[in-house]
Amino acid sequence: MLGFLLRRFANYLVLIVIATSFGYLLAASTLNPRAKYDTMQPRPPEASISQTLSNLNMNPADPKLDRLGRWAKGIVTGGDFGKTIDNKPINEEFGRRIWVSLRLLLIGTILGSVVGVAVGAYSAINQYRWSDHTITFLSFVVISIPVFVLAVALKQPAIGFNGLFGTDVLFIQGEYQAGGGGWSGAAILDRIQHLVVPTLSLALGLVAFYSRYQRATMLDVLGSDFLRTARAKGLRRRQALVKHGLRTALIPMMTFFSYQFVLMFVGAIFTEKIFGWHGMGEWFIDAIGKNDINSVGAVVFFSAILVLIAGMLADLAYAALDPRVRAN
Repeated sequence: MLGFLLRRFANYLVLIVIATSFGYLLAASTLNPRAKYDTMQPRPPEASISQTLSNLNMNPADPKLDRLGRWAKGIVTGGDFGKTIDNKPINEEFGRRIWVSLRLLLIGTILGSVVGVAVGAYSAINQYRWSDHTITFLSFVVISIPVFVLAVALKQPAIGFNGLFGTDVLFIQGEYQAGGGGWSGAAILDRIQHLVVPTLSLALGLVAFYSRYQRATMLDVLGSDFLRTARAKGLRRRQALVKHGLRTALIPMMTFFSYQFVLMFVGAIFTEKIFGWHGMGEWFIDAIGKNDINSVGAVVFFSAILVLIAGMLADLAYAALDPRVRAN
């Protein structure tokens, strides 16, 4: 099993290098950092602009591969992602924003995955009953709604919910109240109040997605011989379904988990902008608007790391669910 995980880890490392390099080169080919100075009055001398961009490793006159090499060397040797186009350390911005996004992504993924699997399994067990039809209908409705529309749509119910209590129970803007922050008991409660609605906007799509696939895989398992054998040996129906049926049906779902976790970041980009969360997604949008090549490369590196995390979690889940993986 250890050899299997090490091989998978090596594959993901190669993927990180390829994805990050491609993302940086794409940004270097399409973004124009000189545009920052075109609107300045008076416009700085051309030689001064070139020198500044060279110091930031963003001069379009320098070969792209040389710029990529210098940028990658800084990451490998000192963990330095360089500076933004505003001459600020990327590492500081990266370190602050990464935890903002991970809060949304991890909680949204865990909530959406667990609830989606449970709903899908329940729907399969109750195939063609009213509950199955209701879940199917609601799932397709949620899947058909873009995440940014769903995020905006959730604001109104949150406002109505607050109206029932005559005070703000759920907040729909920012990570915490102005002047707040910290991790005291009151501050944590404040963060949770700000976290609920953005998390739901991400998790609902996952619930709908996983419920559809889990229903399909569970239906394949319900008529299998090993499940009938487990029942014949004396296991109760619920025990057989959970211990053997659900466990087997979860195996193919691990592949969807590794990909869907990364796709969550796309939804998080819109969610962060809509709810005023200053995370990696918002930074990515702002960096493109500013023609900030180094910052775009840092966000691409972050998304590649998400692939590594999701892939390793999926592989560990495979090993836990499938004894054949542990044996090999």
